[in-house]
Parts: sequence; C-alpha cells; structure tokens
Amino acid sequence: MPLIKPARRRQPPETPASDTHSVGDLMLMLESDERDIRRSAIGALSRHPEAALALCQQLEVETDEAISEMIALSLTRMGGSMVVDGLLPMLRSDNATLRNTAIDILKELPTEVAPHMEALLDDPDPDVRILVINVLEALRHPKVEDWLIAVISVDGHVNVVATALDLLGEVGTVAAISALASVNRRFPDEPFIAFAVTNALKQIQSAD
Repeated sequence: MPLIKPARRRQPPETPASDTHSVGDLMLMLESDERDIRRSAIGALSRHPEAALALCQQLEVETDEAISEMIALSLTRMGGSMVVDGLLPMLRSDNATLRNTAIDILKELPTEVAPHMEALLDDPDPDVRILVINVLEALRHPKVEDWLIAVISVDGHVNVVATALDLLGEVGTVAAISALASVNRRFPDEPFIAFAVTNALKQIQSAD
C-alpha cells in the first residue's frame, strides 16, 4: 500500500501585504512571527468585510499591544454582523483586556448589537449581563431604557440590578418610575439597592 503523505500546510507569505496577495494569503500572514507582516496583513484585510472573523480570532491571540489596537480600530471601522458575532464570545473571556476591548468596539456598533441585546441580558452568567449593561451605556439606542427597565424588573442578581439602576438614573425618564418603585420589594435586605433606587429617582425627577 503506498504511503500517503499528509498535505503540506501552507506557510504565511514572508513579504508585506500587497495587491497581489489574496484574502487567503492575507489571513495566513496573520500567523507570521514577523510583526510588520502581521501589521500589513491587518491593514489589507480591513478592506475585506469577509475577513471580520479572522481579525476577531487574531485579536484573541495577538500579543503585541499596538497590533491589537490596530485590529480593534479596523473592526470598529468595518462594523457589520460578522464583527459582532466574532466579538460577543469575548465577553466571557478570562482576559480582562480582551473583554474591555470587545466592549469598546461593541459600543460603536449600536445597530448591529441591538438584535442581540435581549438574549445577552438573559445570559446565565451575571458577569456577562453586567458587561452588557456597560455596553448599553454608550449604545445610543432608543430601546436602552426599555431594556434597563426589564433588567430591574426581572433580574435576580443584586449586582446586575445595581448596575442597571446606576445607568437608569442617567438615561431614564418618568416611564421608569413605576418599575423603580417596585425594586425595593424585590431586594428588601439590600440597603445599597434602596440607595440606588432613591438616587435614580432623584436624577430622573430633577431632569424632568
């Protein structure tokens, strides 16, 4: 029986990106040990929306801070649902820097993030829900208040509700007052919640 040799894995091109490189070549260049080659590949890939997932994957493993910042800027400029799909899993990362980078990018993509928001606010991990509320702070979406009212009305985690109350005090209107009045009954033994509710009500009433 003849020996079947395994297919040789393509090696990343060893020259900076140019117009002669295909998208596949550019993706391979992300794996290069040469910093300048990775940088040039990222610059070229930012013009190809279909490369969004590859750039997100590179963001997860990139060790050079300047290149990570370049990837983040490219993803922000690219936008689109593929970028959001690639970033959302990073909210569960143990790497705080990566989580914060993902949040900063998502804050700039309100239209693309909005369809995911209700599912994210229902995530079983309270830390993810808190991070999502931090995204809401800058989302500038007309449903932000509705989402926050839903959180303070049904979420059972005190820290999640406290985070939502802080933001609701900044963006809430009289439409939130009824929901705010019922939060204390849900957390009768949490003095901080009572303080946060009172503070939110004062901010909303003073802005009215």
